Amino acid sequence: MSEKPPPQPKWWKNTYFWIAGILFVLAILGLPMLLGENSIRDPGQKREGGLVLIYFGGAVAMFINGWLSHRQTVQHYNELTEEEVD
Repeated sequence: MSEKPPPQPKWWKNTYFWIAGILFVLAILGLPMLLGENSIRDPGQKREGGLVLIYFGGAVAMFINGWLSHRQTVQHYNELTEEEVD
């Protein structure tokens, strides 16, 4: 009895991309011309400048992490499917 083939990896199932998207949207909303930094500041958080930049940086870091992990998952999937063909 043969094993069921693994499902092909999809980028939208990677949580890092979802977190990056949410952080990016929050950073956009925190721009001074829209809602401002007070809209993304946590209750009781110290008032400090550059909160929007921190959110943008977090979005970039999560996107890079998602891209790297998805690339590795696709490579692993390709290795598994090549073994089955041979």
